[in-house]
Amino acid sequence: MIDLRRIRVGIEVSGRMQWYEGMRVQASGTKYANPLQNECTVSIDGLNATTRNWLLTETSPYNKRKQPARLILEAGRISTGVFRLFFGDIVSAESSSPPDVTLSLKAKTGNGSARDIVTTSFGAMSKLSDIAARIARDCGVRLDFQATDKYVANWYFCGATLKLVERLQDAGGVKAFIDDDVLYVKDADKAVKGRIKIVNQNSGMVGLPKGTEKGLDVSWLIDGESSLGGTLRLESKFNPTLNGDYLIEQLKFNIASHDNPFFYQATCKRV
Repeated sequence: MIDLRRIRVGIEVSGRMQWYEGMRVQASGTKYANPLQNECTVSIDGLNATTRNWLLTETSPYNKRKQPARLILEAGRISTGVFRLFFGDIVSAESSSPPDVTLSLKAKTGNGSARDIVTTSFGAMSKLSDIAARIARDCGVRLDFQATDKYVANWYFCGATLKLVERLQDAGGVKAFIDDDVLYVKDADKAVKGRIKIVNQNSGMVGLPKGTEKGLDVSWLIDGESSLGGTLRLESKFNPTLNGDYLIEQLKFNIASHDNPFFYQATCKRV
């Protein structure tokens, strides 16, 4: 029996999250294990005129609305249910021409507060974990601190919220990134704990892995939540020289409800 795919889209309309499933949906995006904002584009058919017009108005560059609408993308299978693939703020909306009215939404992680100006300062010597906790609060996300804690001298920052994570990474000599609604802070040469993906022909590997200067590019069928920043263990029969453990530094996704795409593509660095 075929285990059909599921795609569910949550769009915040007038302050309330509206969920859409069973419609024609195409979505793609990229997640980064660094301070760059994760990004996603979703095209959805069948939204009513009221919802389309509201989104087009609220995401207009001429609208000075402080808090943009949120977008949640979930995917999975009928047998296993759905999991979160992306969470972010809608930055633009564009409608296609009739009769097939498709609304294309672009979203970025944490974009709602990205340009807010914040000022933070600590004492002469402060723990990196304390600074990270403050940054997580300023960015409106939870903190998962896995780095070796250390002291940072004379921390001071004044600028856009978007630059806080980059400043934290540089000051602490760590890797810091936001994945959906969590700020991860880890040692630069280590993977996020609890995130491991084994890729082989039995786990849905698509095509053949390709070696790169830094490590590996590989694709597999979407079967679970993001493993960004975690360990990828490759077990390839056709290219065994690439087998081993890698750090996932970039994770792309491409899915469609009525077409072929339904996979992750990871760019990895050799451990």
